[in-house]
Amino acid sequence: MTKSARFLAITWALLAGAVAADDAAAPVAAQGGPQSGDCAIFIEGGDGRIFRAPTYWVRGTISGVTRERRVAGRCPQIAKSRSTYGREDWVRIAAATPCVQTDAEVREVEVVRIKLNVDEWETPWSHQHGTAGWLFRGYFLDSLLKKGSVIDMDASWLQRCEPRK
Repeated sequence: MTKSARFLAITWALLAGAVAADDAAAPVAAQGGPQSGDCAIFIEGGDGRIFRAPTYWVRGTISGVTRERRVAGRCPQIAKSRSTYGREDWVRIAAATPCVQTDAEVREVEVVRIKLNVDEWETPWSHQHGTAGWLFRGYFLDSLLKKGSVIDMDASWLQRCEPRK
């Protein structure tokens, strides 16, 4: 596997929800299906075995669940390193998810979408705090985070959480 192919495989694994603060945590979609009223959290960061990167997150309450059929098309090819991706690049990647690496893999898949009512969040505010990812400067992709706002996202990006008291 070439270095660029390995990079793409790792990037898409991360985007599909493989990165979690707790290895035992499973995506919302894999735990009996998401339900309205459930607490869910999107987590980004926390990479590293010895020196861990900071963890950033957005937590909320599921206010809607829909299932739809989509074509898993080819993943976008972005000709720059992941550390230099901007908000537009991450939005482009998220919009293409789920996606595949080759034309032979293109197929129709079922996707579970969640409407997440935002309760609280923690995002990096400068590149010294963390790299610009899906969460950066008070945004999730191109959605401004504010208490009570609703974000539409793929259920595979989320994990279950305990509601805050």
